[in-house]
Amino acid sequence: MNHDDSAGGLRCLVTGATGYIGGRLVPELLAAGHRVRCLARSPGKLRDHPWAGATEVVRGDVTDAASVAEAMRDVDVAYYLVHALGSGSGFEETDRRAARLFGEQAKAAGVRRIVYLGGLAPAGVPVDRLSPHLRSRAEVGRILLASGVPTAVLRAAVIIGSGSASFEMLRYLTERLPVMITPSWVHTRIQPVAVRDVLRLLVGSAGLPDDVNRTFDIGGPDILTYRDMMKRYARVAGLPRRLIVAVPVLTPGLSSHWVGLVTPVPASLARPLTESLRHEVICHEHDIDRYVPGPPGHPLGFDDAVRLALRRVREARVTTRWSSAAVPGAPSDPLPTDPDWAGGSLYTDHREAAVDAPAHELWRVIEGVGGENGWYSFPLAWSLRGWLDRLVGGVGLRRGRRDAQRLRAGDSLDFWRVEEIEPGHLLRLRAEMRLPGLAWLEMYAEPDDSGRSRYRQRALFHPHGLLGHAYWWGVSPFHAVVFGGMARNIARAAARRAAASVR
Repeated sequence: MNHDDSAGGLRCLVTGATGYIGGRLVPELLAAGHRVRCLARSPGKLRDHPWAGATEVVRGDVTDAASVAEAMRDVDVAYYLVHALGSGSGFEETDRRAARLFGEQAKAAGVRRIVYLGGLAPAGVPVDRLSPHLRSRAEVGRILLASGVPTAVLRAAVIIGSGSASFEMLRYLTERLPVMITPSWVHTRIQPVAVRDVLRLLVGSAGLPDDVNRTFDIGGPDILTYRDMMKRYARVAGLPRRLIVAVPVLTPGLSSHWVGLVTPVPASLARPLTESLRHEVICHEHDIDRYVPGPPGHPLGFDDAVRLALRRVREARVTTRWSSAAVPGAPSDPLPTDPDWAGGSLYTDHREAAVDAPAHELWRVIEGVGGENGWYSFPLAWSLRGWLDRLVGGVGLRRGRRDAQRLRAGDSLDFWRVEEIEPGHLLRLRAEMRLPGLAWLEMYAEPDDSGRSRYRQRALFHPHGLLGHAYWWGVSPFHAVVFGGMARNIARAAARRAAASVR
């Protein structure tokens, strides 16, 4: 990027491009004629997005001044779409420090505008009574507004869109529980907003006048209780009427575990979402409409937003999901690639199998693992491991897949994340379950001279401390069943596919 405007459009920096909103905002900015640079801790996660070739990516983190300064160079508009979403004691300080650094570097670089997507705070509620999640988002907004760079803080409540955490929570609670014993927050009034309108307003905010430095409440036309939202979701989805009974005894902590058990959203993410529903969150002004007027039919109503989201889910056209963003505390160490790795102990489990099928058929099975297709061995063991992970606050198996057939780098896949994919050859997964160490699973499809193929599988584990060593040796007796069965069954599945294709 440079300050030559001859190419047209604004120069936009997007942080959080690997996340749910950021991953959808980038193509919208490109479609509007802007040029886009992304700041990402792991640029490889953006590599397989359809728009990747049209953007510039800078490796870095919003808490690192040098990388933020490099990312801000020659930028007109900087989008701040990151949050230290977690329940750890230090997440508010991390948010605070990152926002200050972002504002300072934006001012130093001569950035013309900052755009921030925050949470809609309840009116009249003292700051100390807000949930930590909402309190931190509000503070980040104040810091950016005081940065000396004109800032637009868009504040949204529940975002309705395919793959959003709020939508997935609503969807699974309603679909899986025809009779629900619910927390009292189901009676709280909320003003949901369609993700299409959030993106429209984010793009439009890039062109706000230079003297605009303020917050804007954004929401759809409907004000509903969560109970209303579940009932209307059921009606749009064609489900029988739901019976909902609210009780006052479910605390935010218990609510989050209840949500974690019923939905794919883990308790660690469900807690800030449910805590934010304790207070009424509705828009108290609609001033953004004066600056970014909507086209006919916008903002979308709740029923239309649900209908569009469900259509994308059913057509497998979910471009980003809540799980696109990295899990707080997830491992980020590099993969030890040498069996004699000098970084410490490294346990491995190798499996191979001859496959009576060409490599491309084997690859289709490999790329289809997880989600509804399962893991091709001892389903009870995988299910039990997923439940144990959720009980200790992990993501479990319920994240599933973004796409039923295709994977891309950075995708979440049950309790794994796609760390590397070489289409037709290699799939490497990094474990995001709670473990006393780091773990990877690699699967290879390799052709042979006879037109058939060979399947190779490697599980790696780098233990942390004595507990990590004990964990490996404790589960190693089950490897023959789990990993051995997986290799055999993947080979058989590929052979069956090949046989079926020639009939």
